[in-house]
Amino acid sequence: MISRRNIRVKVMQTLYSLDTASGDTKPGEPLKILTRKVEESRQLFTYLIYFITEVARYAETDARQRASKHLPTESDLAVNTKIAGNELLWKIVEDAGFKATLEETKLARLMDSDLLKKIYTELAESPEYKEYIEEQSRDKKSEKKILEFIFSNLMLPNEAFINHVEEHFINWDDDAEMMQALVSNYLNKPAQHNFTDMLGKDKWDFARTLLATVLDKNEQTLELIKPKLKNWDAERIAALDLIILQMGICEFLYFETIPTKVTINEYIDLAKAYSTPQSGQFVNGLLDNIHKELSAANRIEKKNFKNSIL
Repeated sequence: MISRRNIRVKVMQTLYSLDTASGDTKPGEPLKILTRKVEESRQLFTYLIYFITEVARYAETDARQRASKHLPTESDLAVNTKIAGNELLWKIVEDAGFKATLEETKLARLMDSDLLKKIYTELAESPEYKEYIEEQSRDKKSEKKILEFIFSNLMLPNEAFINHVEEHFINWDDDAEMMQALVSNYLNKPAQHNFTDMLGKDKWDFARTLLATVLDKNEQTLELIKPKLKNWDAERIAALDLIILQMGICEFLYFETIPTKVTINEYIDLAKAYSTPQSGQFVNGLLDNIHKELSAANRIEKKNFKNSIL
């Protein structure tokens, strides 16, 4: 499942889209943008998982094609297809949500067969793969490890693959870091992910409420930020930094179950990952300053830390 940090990223991206859009925002438009961004991430994630499974399953295609040659060699007739029976692989391809999402989105149509074959060939020639197929037994750790290897060592570093993904998913640049974490988490605990609903009710409520609160409290949060800028002009601050600060302040004031320390750390990390090189330090300084001011005025009320929304 998508994490609350990922939700913050989606809300941040939605707010940035609204900030850079020309004209007035139509009623309901912010939620539509957020929903679209979550859906784009869902499809990208599903396609990455699908590509991993297709690389692994290509062993059978390779074996069949080589065996059907007019004069197959001994090696042509001895292609090892162990990976095609990978237990984790089949948990994925038999997952009802995975199958439903592939059918609904028609993502299989995006597959580049030449690219798929090239990545499989790199896999088959790698020492890691040869070690995998030499093992007679099926170990859960090695089953997962070889799929992780396909993604981390063969897909992500491959310029042709990244170009392929960028061509079909405009959100790759924004979501690349998040996708690496999501795929890694999924391969570790596939049962915890729902392909048809990346958020679930509680997280959707958090996402919608955070978005609506930042928009509704825009003037109030700016009033807290501007006095702290000293010689800085609010209009010259990176737009994303201002959005991140406003999100953090809203969590301070209106999300009682989120510890302030969590809020500060989360938005520092977002600033470092998505904004300018100086943004992490900038956001850290201002959020800490504003937090102290709000605390001194007894404006921050937090409760139920055991069940806090992180």
